[in-house]
Amino acid sequence: MPEPSQARPRLIGQLWFQVAAGTAGGVALALLDPALGVQMKPLGDAFIALVRMLIGPIIFCTVVHGVAGMHDLRRAGRVALKAIVYFEAVTTLALLAGLALVDLWRPGAGMNVNVAALDAHTVAGYATQAKQQTIVDYLLGIIPNTFTGAFVQPNVLQVLLVSVLFAAALSMMGERGRPLVGLIGDISQVFFRIVALVMRVAPIGAFGAIAFTIGKFGAAALASLGGLLAEFAVVCVLFVLIVFGAVMRAMGLSLFRLLFAIRDEIVIVAATTSTETVLPRIIEKLRDFGCDESVVGLVVPAGYSFNLDGTCLYLATATMFLAQATNTPLSPGQQLGLLAIMLLTSKGAAGVAGAAFVVLAATLGSSNAVPVAGIALILGVHRLLAEGLTFVNLVGNCVATLVVSRWEGAVDRDTLLARLGRTAAA
Repeated sequence: MPEPSQARPRLIGQLWFQVAAGTAGGVALALLDPALGVQMKPLGDAFIALVRMLIGPIIFCTVVHGVAGMHDLRRAGRVALKAIVYFEAVTTLALLAGLALVDLWRPGAGMNVNVAALDAHTVAGYATQAKQQTIVDYLLGIIPNTFTGAFVQPNVLQVLLVSVLFAAALSMMGERGRPLVGLIGDISQVFFRIVALVMRVAPIGAFGAIAFTIGKFGAAALASLGGLLAEFAVVCVLFVLIVFGAVMRAMGLSLFRLLFAIRDEIVIVAATTSTETVLPRIIEKLRDFGCDESVVGLVVPAGYSFNLDGTCLYLATATMFLAQATNTPLSPGQQLGLLAIMLLTSKGAAGVAGAAFVVLAATLGSSNAVPVAGIALILGVHRLLAEGLTFVNLVGNCVATLVVSRWEGAVDRDTLLARLGRTAAA
């Protein structure tokens, strides 16, 4: 057994521990001096901006190198189709699970909130933004104004589109394109090294992000809406353990070994409430698990737009909570109708600041079943709810990539089982 003095440097040197320490420091500062905690926001914003500037180039290099190296564009289409089928099945299940638990728990019952008394001005901006984003606008928004425009304000779907088009054209060049494919593979390694450098400041980013969240929304919001926060935490944990756990067991893999393997990313996401901050590292780790680069390059970016299981849990939970709190009756048919709307509106959650909250406003505005002004009730705790939904989104996209990789036979089984296989200890 190693001496404590020997074990301590290894623990301190691990990213998850450093980020956890930064997070704890941010919480402590915000509780002691909330105003000072709010002023730490630029630290979190700067870290998120550093990672976002790398997302476009990394997706481009990974997709182009992987897809162009397939030598078979039909396979790329097959992978995309399998991913969409899985995404739709699991997100639908997430909506049903969120609806079932909130109906049983009923955290909003008894609040008897008068909608007319709510300050609608506090959510007017979100409601306006939601109305401006139609399905047609969303689909047209996938096409950038210029090829390079996709990288200016990184939109995951725009980058994915130009990457697939570039990869298809490069693949059609045959042997003449091989040197460029190799060069792009080398360039991707440079960007992953930059990610490693940026991650060194992750503890500082986590400190600033969590200090702002707790300082601005923490103590008072926790006290007034504790039932909703507790219910949502439970539904997130149950969904991960039951649904993702069952999927992992069906593949002969361990969910707990996966959670341990991505512990750094889980802590970063919890502190920043943004899954974008770990997208490059998730791509790299899934490749290390034995998944084929071409599958990882397609499924992970697409999952960030179409496989938002946590966002679906949030939409179902928040909508029914607001209905309960405002004494708005919803029949089973109306609830199922809302779920159908959420399946569409949730697809617009990628690449938008405060995305889940905007999508919630869009859902309520589309249905008119629950007053849109009611979202003012949860504005103060949205960032705290985002702790749960981003965690589920992160784990869900990792599991989805493993599923599609196994389904497609594009995985090194020995490597995957060695890293995530079920063992007695797991």
